[in-house]
Amino acid sequence: MTSTDVTKEAEDSGPGGYAAARLRLLTEGARSGPPRRSALAGLTDDWLSGLFDAGTGGSGRGVSLVAVGGYGRGELSPRSDLDLLLLHDGSDDTAVAALADRLWYPVWDLGLDLDHSVRTPAQARKTAGEDLKVQLGLLDARHLAGDLGLTASLRTTVLADWRNQAPKRLPELRELCAERAERQGELQFLLEPDLKEARGGLRDATALRAVAASWLADAPREGLADARRRLLDVRDALHLTTGRATDRLALQEQDQVAAELGLLDADTLLRQVYETARVIAYAGDVTWREVGRVLRSRSVRPRLRAMLGAGKQTPERSPLAEGVVEHDGEAVLARTARPERDPVLPLRAAAAAAQAGLPLSRHAVRRLAATTRPLPTPWPAEAREQLVTLLGSGRPTVQVWEALEAEGLVTRLLPDWERVRCRPQRNAVHLWTVDRHLIETAVRAAGFTRRVHRPDLLLVAALLHDIGKGWPGDHSVAGETIARDVAARIGFDRADTAVLATLVRHHLLLVETATRRDLDDPATVRAVADAVGSEHTLELLHALTEADALATGPAAWSSWRGSLVADLVKRVSGVLAGGPLEEPEAAAPTAEQERLAVEAFRTRGPVLALRAQTEPPADPASADPAAVAGPEPLGVELLIAVPDQEGVLPAVAGVLAMHRLTVRTAELRSLPLPDGVEGSVLLLDWRVAAEYGSLPQAARLRADLVRALDGTLDIAARLAERDAAHPRRRGVEPPPPRVTVAPAASQLATVIEVRAQDAPGLLFRLGRALEAAGVRVRSAHASTLGSNAVDAFYVTGPEGARLPGEEAGDVARALEEALRGRP
Repeated sequence: MTSTDVTKEAEDSGPGGYAAARLRLLTEGARSGPPRRSALAGLTDDWLSGLFDAGTGGSGRGVSLVAVGGYGRGELSPRSDLDLLLLHDGSDDTAVAALADRLWYPVWDLGLDLDHSVRTPAQARKTAGEDLKVQLGLLDARHLAGDLGLTASLRTTVLADWRNQAPKRLPELRELCAERAERQGELQFLLEPDLKEARGGLRDATALRAVAASWLADAPREGLADARRRLLDVRDALHLTTGRATDRLALQEQDQVAAELGLLDADTLLRQVYETARVIAYAGDVTWREVGRVLRSRSVRPRLRAMLGAGKQTPERSPLAEGVVEHDGEAVLARTARPERDPVLPLRAAAAAAQAGLPLSRHAVRRLAATTRPLPTPWPAEAREQLVTLLGSGRPTVQVWEALEAEGLVTRLLPDWERVRCRPQRNAVHLWTVDRHLIETAVRAAGFTRRVHRPDLLLVAALLHDIGKGWPGDHSVAGETIARDVAARIGFDRADTAVLATLVRHHLLLVETATRRDLDDPATVRAVADAVGSEHTLELLHALTEADALATGPAAWSSWRGSLVADLVKRVSGVLAGGPLEEPEAAAPTAEQERLAVEAFRTRGPVLALRAQTEPPADPASADPAAVAGPEPLGVELLIAVPDQEGVLPAVAGVLAMHRLTVRTAELRSLPLPDGVEGSVLLLDWRVAAEYGSLPQAARLRADLVRALDGTLDIAARLAERDAAHPRRRGVEPPPPRVTVAPAASQLATVIEVRAQDAPGLLFRLGRALEAAGVRVRSAHASTLGSNAVDAFYVTGPEGARLPGEEAGDVARALEEALRGRP
C-alpha cells in the first residue's frame, strides 16, 4: 500500500481509519528511518487537518492549527507525543474552545500522548519570552490547517524575537543543557543511556539548531544531520520493540533494538550510539565556545573597540610552539605553518594546546587532517616526545584528544585505536568506554610521573594497557603483542619496547595478587618478581596499577587496596634487589589482637571488637585531588578472636548476613598464643558496613556468634526465611560464578579462587561448602569490586598438607555447584 493509499484510508474512515493506517505504516517492513517518520507525520497531518476542517466548517479564518517541537520538525517516532498549538486571533473564544474539544478528544481517544495549548499570537509570544522551552518549541512551528497568514506571522515574530534576544537567551540555553547533562550523564559512556536527555542526545542536537537559528553562531554541519538521524532511528526501534514512549535504552531491550535495526548485537548498537553521541557532543563544545567568543566581543562597547583597534579589535596571537599560536582562547595554526611539509605538526599542536590548557581549534584540526602527511615508521624522536608531552598534560589532554578523534587523526596516528574507539564496557565498575578509559588512565598517570624514573614509559603504557580489548581472548595477552608493535612503530628501542610489553601484559598483576594471594607465602612474591623482572619495571607497574584503578571508577581503588599493593611492591622489590625470600612468618599481632586472642583462649569463646575506621591518603602530594578533601571511609573494622575450631568462617559470615552487614573485605588467619601457651586462636580482621540502618551492638553480634558456633542458631533457616519474606528484585542476569584452582600459587596450601556476583550471605555459603568438603581454611582473602566478589581461599587437608590435584578440583566444583544452586 502506498502512502497515498494510507492517507486516503485515514480520510475515508475517520479516527478509526487513521488508527488502522497508522498501525499498517508502523508494522510494514518496507519503510524505516526518515521515510517512515515523514510518512507518519504526513498521515497525522492529514488526519488532524480533517478534524480541523470538520470543526470549522472549512472556513478556518482567524484560527490555525500548528505543529511545534518534534512534530513541527516532522520527527514522529512510533510513540512520540503530538505537540500542537491552536492559534487564534481572539475574536471568538467560545468557538475556539469548542474547536479545541473536537481536536483534542479524538487524539486522547486513540491513546496518543498530547502536549497542547490554545493561544493568541500575543499570548504565544509572551509565553515564549517567559519560558525558554516554549520558545524553542515555537522555533520549529509548522502550519497544519486553517489561517496560513496567522501561522506565518507568528513564525516571523518568534524568529525575530529569538534573534533579537539571543545574547540573553543563548546563555540560558547553555545553562539548561549543562544542568541536563549533570542530571542525565553523557550518552557516549552510559550503559543504559537516555537517547533524548543525556549529553550528546537529541535535545542537544535540537539546541544546536536553535543556536543556528539565532544567526549568532553556527554548529559544525559535517556529520551532525546523520548523527541526529541515527539517534532517531534507534529511538524508533526502541518504541517498536517496547511498545512504549521511552527514550531510555535499557539493557534488556538492547538486543531486540539491535535486531530491529539489522545490527549484529547489543555491543554494536551501543558503539553506534556512542559514536553518534560523540559527534553531537563535540559539535556542542565547538558551538558553545563560538557563542562565548561572539558574546564576549559584543560586550565591549563600540567606542572602546574603535579606540583599541582603529575600528576593529584584533585578538592577540601568542606563540605556543613551532607553527602553533594562541588566538582568542584557542590553539590555532600559525600563518606560517605548513602542515603538508611538517608531519609532526598534529602532535606538536595537540601537545602545545594541552600544555597551555587550551582547546585545539576545530579549523586547525580539520586543516591538519586534510593536509598533513603520515609520519614515517619509526616515528622521529620529536613525534614521540610530543605524544608523551600530550599524555602528560593532565586533564586538558581529554578535550584535545577528543578534537583529534573528531577528525580521525588518532586512528591515523595509532591504527590499533580503531578497535577500542567507542567500545562499551559492560561492567558497572567502569565509568568509561575503553578508549576514554585509556585517556583517563594517562591523565591519572600524569600525576605520578615524579614517582618513576621513566615517565615516558609510564604514560605510553597507560595509553596502551587495555588496547587488547578490541581483540578476542585475554586482553592482556593480545595487548602485549599490540604494545610491542606500537612501541616499535613510535620509535622506542628494544629494551623500552620490552618494558612496555611487560607493563601491558601484567597491568593487573599487582592488584590481583595483593587482594587474592597470601603475601606471606614465598611463592606469591617470587611469582611476581619473575613476571616483572626488574625494580624499574616494578616501579612503573606500581604507578600504572594505581592510575588504571583510579581511572576505572570509585569502586576500583581504596586506601586498603593501595596499602596491600604497596606491601606487595615492597616485598617484591626486596627480592629483585637481591634480598632473600624467607619462609613466611606469622605477622606480629598488634596489642589489641593479642589481648583479644588471650581473652578468647581464657574464656573458650569468641571475643570481638567493632569500631569505625577512617584513613587519610598515605601521600597527599601524590593522591587523587578528590580524595585529599577528606579522609576515606573504610567502613567498620570488625576484629574477632575465636579458639581454633571448625565452622568459624561460615558462622561469622552467617551472623553478619543475618544482621544485614555487607562484607567489604575479609581476612582470616591462625594466631599462635604468646608465652609458649599451646594451641592457637583464629583471628578474623574484616571490614563491614551496614546494608541500611545503624550498626548492631557488639554484644548482640557476640551472642549470636556463640549460638552459631554451638549449633543452637540455624543461620541457613533464618536467612532462607528472610529471603522468602523479602525476595530481592532480579536485575540483569549476571554471568555464572567461576571457581578455579590456582596451580603453584602457594608452597604451603592449595589456593582456590572464587569469582561470583556479590550477594548477602555469599561468604556464608562458601564457608559452609568448604566445611562440607572437609578442608581446613588456612587463610582467606575476600574483596568486593563493584557488584563482583573476588575471593581466594588457602586450604589444606585435615593434616595440614596441600590437597592432591584431583581432590582440589573436586572442592572447586563443589563450591561452584553451591553457588549455582542458590535459589
